[in-house]
This record gives sequence, structure tokens and C-alpha cells, in this order.
Amino acid sequence: MTTEKRYYQGTGRRKTSVARVRLFPGTGEYVVNDKAPEDYFNSRDVVQHAIRHPLELTGTVGSFNVMVKVRGGGTVSQSIAVRHGVARALLDFNQEYRPMLKQAGMLTRDPRAKERKKVGLKRARKRPQYTKR
Repeated sequence: MTTEKRYYQGTGRRKTSVARVRLFPGTGEYVVNDKAPEDYFNSRDVVQHAIRHPLELTGTVGSFNVMVKVRGGGTVSQSIAVRHGVARALLDFNQEYRPMLKQAGMLTRDPRAKERKKVGLKRARKRPQYTKR
């Protein structure tokens, strides 16, 4: 006996951004923090493509309404966190999408983050200027 879920969820992360994504069966409507993605991400084409790319790749563009709550980080970081979350939510829906999403690099969490400032340095790696005399 299989029970159909009301929604499929995934969490995406990038730097300090965290996106909680829910996919509801529907018509393809996108909502990011209670706004249209064009309004929330200021109509940047790269960002718009990034958040829709997992659905385009799997051919499920008109099948789901996507609801996203995202916080932390900047615009691009948030968009990549959303992309990661959508990809994970699609896996919650159907595990057969795993090879194509993995091959496109959407399931891998980007581990790069800001390096901490070290003692005696101005920033993480910038040192005070050396004087010989």
C-alpha cells in the first residue's frame, strides 16, 4: 500500500544560504519567500535559469508548484541553494532522476565557504607589509 505524499521536500545549502524547498503537484508556479522569483531575485537571468534548471533537466517543468523559504547569504548563493534544494526534492519524488542530476552536479553541496580571519593578519591571508629596515 503506497500513500501519495502531499509534497516533496529538499534542503539546499551554499555558503551561509539555506533553502527549504517544497514541491507540490500543480501547474509550475514558483514562490520564493512569498514573492515571485523575478521580484525576489531582481530579474537576473543567470539566477532565474539556475533555480529552474533541475526541473528543465528532468522534464517536470509544468508538473510542480515550487514553494521556497530561503535565508542567509547573497542573491547568487541563495539561488544555488534553491537549485540544490529543488534537485533534492525531485529525488524525494523519484529516485530515477539521481543519475542525470548527479551528472549535472546539482546534488553535490558546494563546500567552499569564507575562510576565517587568522591572528596577526589583516584578513584570512593578507599579511602586514614586510619591512627590512
